Amino acid sequence: MKLDLPALFQAFAGTLGRAQMSDRETGETFQRMMAALARFDHVVVFAYRGKERPIDLYKTFDEQENIIYVTLYQAGPYLLDPFYHTARARREGLFRMKELAPDRFFSSEYYRSYYDQTGLAEEIGFFVPLQDGDGDITLVLSLMRKRQTGPFPPAEFSLLRQVEPLVTSFVRQFWSGLGPRFDAQLAATSAGSGGNGTALKGKRRKSAESKPALEPADAVWRELNLTPRETAIVDLVLQGHSSESISLKLDISTGTVKVHRRNVYRKLGISSQMQLLSIYLGRMARY
Repeated sequence: MKLDLPALFQAFAGTLGRAQMSDRETGETFQRMMAALARFDHVVVFAYRGKERPIDLYKTFDEQENIIYVTLYQAGPYLLDPFYHTARARREGLFRMKELAPDRFFSSEYYRSYYDQTGLAEEIGFFVPLQDGDGDITLVLSLMRKRQTGPFPPAEFSLLRQVEPLVTSFVRQFWSGLGPRFDAQLAATSAGSGGNGTALKGKRRKSAESKPALEPADAVWRELNLTPRETAIVDLVLQGHSSESISLKLDISTGTVKVHRRNVYRKLGISSQMQLLSIYLGRMARY
């Protein structure tokens, strides 16, 4: 597509002199900026903090699409998403999904059972770690193209990469101060499960009197009596890593990885990655 500089300048001009904007205003401004540079079908902006359920700040989906892209995603599949793991690593920049995905991601059960339902040809994301006052929070602003649209052409991706510093500055100005929103989400989750909001916030602080509660993602495997090593391996399996990739990440032999995988399948009484994913997502849905 042709670069639309007047539209870009007009979108940017709407932010001048403004100290703050709502999520919707910020998202719509970002969408207009990007539409002046590249063609895409959807925008979605998630904020991530640790292993907590991500907060959706802006999206362009209809009701049915929102179920797949947001509601189901927040219920547990986000923990297997390459974008989530890149956000947790606090990486900054613009990346294609295929740059970040593990070596077996596109043949993994997660991809077949969940990600492929999105009908996307490609997803790219601007990764913006927020600054110290916002704690361990990273925003990911995703641009998506459906299969009928096709992947982002190299020229458009290159142009988007050039404006990455502008996007970063824009996000840090208008999407800061998200910590209290994550705290409120934790409190609501605790109240909904019959717990105490203040106690749940304690998960984020070490206490001399007691150990922090386990995050749901960790509790799933602990409840199933998997060891920390087995947990690390099955997490990587579900993310789409091959045995060879896992051995490199954990600095163990490929044979050791395979032994642990067999032990996990035996403990859980399963024989396939499909069953492993079903157990994982089914138990995550309880939290």
